[in-house]
Amino acid sequence: MGAAVRQEWGKLTDSDLEQIAGHREQLAGKIQEHYGIAKMASKRRKSDVRQGIARATAMTTAAKALVLQGGGALGAYQAGVYEALAESDSKLDWVAGVSIGAINAALIAGNAPDKRVARLRDFWNEVSSGPGQSVQLALGDRALLNQWSAASAALMGIPGFFKPRADLVSLLILGGSAPLLSYYDTAPLKSTLERLVDFDRINHREMRLSVGSVNVRSGNSTYFDNAVQPIGVEHIMASGALPPGFPPVHIDGQDYWDGGILSNTPLQYVLDSFERKQSMVIMQVDLFSARGAMPHTLSEVVERQKDITYSSRTRMNTNALGANVNLQQAVADLIAKLPANLRSDASVVALRQQMNHQPIDIVHLIYRDKPYELDSKDYEFSRSMVDEHWQAGVRDMRNTIAHPEWLESAAENGVTTYDLTEPGPGKVRRPGPDTEKA
Repeated sequence: MGAAVRQEWGKLTDSDLEQIAGHREQLAGKIQEHYGIAKMASKRRKSDVRQGIARATAMTTAAKALVLQGGGALGAYQAGVYEALAESDSKLDWVAGVSIGAINAALIAGNAPDKRVARLRDFWNEVSSGPGQSVQLALGDRALLNQWSAASAALMGIPGFFKPRADLVSLLILGGSAPLLSYYDTAPLKSTLERLVDFDRINHREMRLSVGSVNVRSGNSTYFDNAVQPIGVEHIMASGALPPGFPPVHIDGQDYWDGGILSNTPLQYVLDSFERKQSMVIMQVDLFSARGAMPHTLSEVVERQKDITYSSRTRMNTNALGANVNLQQAVADLIAKLPANLRSDASVVALRQQMNHQPIDIVHLIYRDKPYELDSKDYEFSRSMVDEHWQAGVRDMRNTIAHPEWLESAAENGVTTYDLTEPGPGKVRRPGPDTEKA
């Protein structure tokens, strides 16, 4: 200790020394408390990781379903998600889709596992191969390129997908009174699907396939399901027949439009149709986000309107469906606590069988668009945007797979949702009556 320090120390009174000793004890206590908290936090993090890995491991034995929303050109994101999913686990029991989701679903279910990604790539390369989609502008911003591509699609159609009707002259002359049901002819899509999809494989039911549509006359939702009926190219086209762009598809005396008119996400159908005796993991891949910024231009107004309409209130519906299943499970758990003589009553046994669910885990991904994607993003098929959408899907799915600790421990039965729509760990919800509705 230096002389100056010893001199100052000698000036301290007994009271000063007692106060210093008290501060030292307080400081030591705080250090120990902090260290204890740090140790607890470290243990908690390790526990979360262990629980997440255990949860992810348990999920590998569950039935797996891929649920694909409609969204036109944005559907390349779903193809990327599937590519990353197939890299880690080729097991997929069920794929359900609406509109472009139905087309992606058919390409998956209608091909052997080692051919699926290649067939998805064939489709997306073809629809982005037109002159207006292949052009690269050396100068100018991406928004200009996107608008050019979208305008080209509207005027000339998309290779392998749709083309302007040959009888558009009557539309120009008669306007809304023209005897036409659509602006475009989807015969090219029929040829593409027949070439890239093996419908015999679909109907052998190696994988369950369900696609949603709307009956034009009744206005009711209709699902075509290979567990119920043979599936042909017309069923896939019906799911993507969005008016007034595309014509209705006639099947067995009825006419059908795009299922996205009524509900753009087939989650409810999957939950309603699934056998309750087996645990299930649902990968829900959506292309429109219900949440967004306040628009400031007319173009942004149209884009925001599409987002809200076609997101189908995803979070609200997922939470409502989950809350309903979890309420049923709560009733089943309550029945299990009844006296034996009541539990054995036939009506109580039947009720519990209807209410009891194995664990259902819903892992939710939503595509996040770029600032230069405008109101035409669902019919903008430029090769650059298709590749960006695809790579975004690959990135998001790989990121999810790389972090099993995000899958926190869930209850034994019922529905748990993993909202992985933002960067980093997502929100884990056990939907109930008070769950956030948005």
